[in-house]
Amino acid sequence: MTKARDALIAVLCGLAVLLPGSAGLAGEHDNPRFFTIGTGSSAGTYFPIGSLIASAISRPGGSSPCGQGGACGVDNLIATAITTLGSFENLEGIATRKLDSGLAQADVVAWAFEGAEIFTGHGVFPDLRAIANLYPEHVHLVARKGLGIKSISDLKGRRVAIDQDGSGTRINALLILAAFGVEHDDIEAVSAGPELSITSLLEERIDAAFFVVGYPSAAVSELLDTGRFELVAIDGAAARQLLYANRYYTASSIPAGVYGANPVTPTLSVGAQWITHADIPDDLIYDITAALWHEENRDLLDTGHLKGEQIRLETALEGLTIPLHPGARRYYVEMGLISE
Repeated sequence: MTKARDALIAVLCGLAVLLPGSAGLAGEHDNPRFFTIGTGSSAGTYFPIGSLIASAISRPGGSSPCGQGGACGVDNLIATAITTLGSFENLEGIATRKLDSGLAQADVVAWAFEGAEIFTGHGVFPDLRAIANLYPEHVHLVARKGLGIKSISDLKGRRVAIDQDGSGTRINALLILAAFGVEHDDIEAVSAGPELSITSLLEERIDAAFFVVGYPSAAVSELLDTGRFELVAIDGAAARQLLYANRYYTASSIPAGVYGANPVTPTLSVGAQWITHADIPDDLIYDITAALWHEENRDLLDTGHLKGEQIRLETALEGLTIPLHPGARRYYVEMGLISE
C-alpha cells in the first residue's frame, strides 16, 4: 500500500506541475505512455531525485508548449517515481520487466550485470542498460554522541543498523566494516531500512547506522537536527586500501554545514546511475535522454534538490559499469560526448 500510495502521490504531483489547464493542443488525444522509475525509501535521496526526473521527462497530452509554461518532456509520456527497497529491487524489477527503469549504485549495477556478489544465485542480468550517471552517493555513518564512536573501529561491540538484505547500503557497510577489521560478529548487526534506523536511533535501541545517500539526506537531517548525533569520518589507511581494492568507490567528503553545524567529514562515495532494459524501444529512450538534458529542465534539476545540481550532461558517462542503451548512446553521439 505504501508503494502504491507514494506512486500515486508522485503522479498527482507531477500532473499538478505539468498540466496548466490548456486544451486543444497537439497530441492531446493520443494515448499516454506510462514509464516507471524505481527509486528507494522516501527518507532517502532516490525518491526525490526520481520524482524530479519523472517531472523532467513527462509531458502529458494537453500541456502548453515547451518554453511557454509547458513541460519539456516526451510527448504523451507520464513518468512515475516508485518507492522500493533500493538498488537491488530496482535492478531485479528492471530485469523482470516489472519496472521500466530505476536508480542504482554503480557497484550493484555491475554485480547484477555479471551475476556477482549479492546477485550470486539470483541469475545474471545481461539486459540491463545505462541511461546516465547521475551524481555521487556518500556513505553516511551516523552515531549517537557520547559513546566514543569516532571511527569505524569503534563500532566493535555496538548495535549498528546496516540496512536490509539486498540493499546496496548493506553491502557497502559490510565491505567498509571488513576493511577496518570489524567482522560481522564484532557488532550486533541490525537489519533495518532508513525509516526504522531513524526510529531506533532516536529511541536509543541502536548506537549507529549506515546510510548511503546523496546529501542532504532527509533521514540524516532528521537525526542531526536533534543535536544528539554526529557524522563519523571514514578515512585513513583502511579506507585507502578499500579504494585500491574496489574500483567503484572514490574518496570524498560531506561538506561542512550540509547538516547544520556538521564539520567537513571525510568518507567514501559511489555513483548513482539511471538504468533501463535493453528491450525498451530505442526511440523512447532517445527521447527520454534528450528530455532529461533539455536546457529548459536545468532549472527544475537545480532547484528541486541539492543533488539535482550535480546531475550534469558533462558527467553523464562517468563511471558507467554496463553498456549504454542504444537510444541513450545515439543522443550522446549527437552531443559529441562519444564517437560512433
